[in-house]
Amino acid sequence: MLIKLTKTFDFEAAHWLPTFPEGHKCRRMHGHSFHVDVVVEGKVVEAKGYLIDYGEIKAAIEPVKNQLDHYLLNEIEGLENPTAEMLAKWVFDRLKPALPLLKTIIVRETCTSAAEYNGV
Repeated sequence: MLIKLTKTFDFEAAHWLPTFPEGHKCRRMHGHSFHVDVVVEGKVVEAKGYLIDYGEIKAAIEPVKNQLDHYLLNEIEGLENPTAEMLAKWVFDRLKPALPLLKTIIVRETCTSAAEYNGV
């Protein structure tokens, strides 16, 4: 059976979006309580009964979360333009080596706004 599992992590960070027009509110430094869904996908081996231990996903997430939590995202290498779209790709690229089953990253920077990246 094909299954998708999701593990969510949260972090607090500030950013500003340098490519937005002068005077736009997102051009000013501001912060978010980011929520990131890490989605893995694969076939469950019936004898095992599960795809991957959620603890393995959490262990892979932890170093990435530590790089982001309570930092100015613009100062992190590769996030000089830290839009939700660029952040989703950045997280995906760092998690994929540790999580070969990684399918999707969804970054929510507000309750109503999200960016989804599938590695393509």
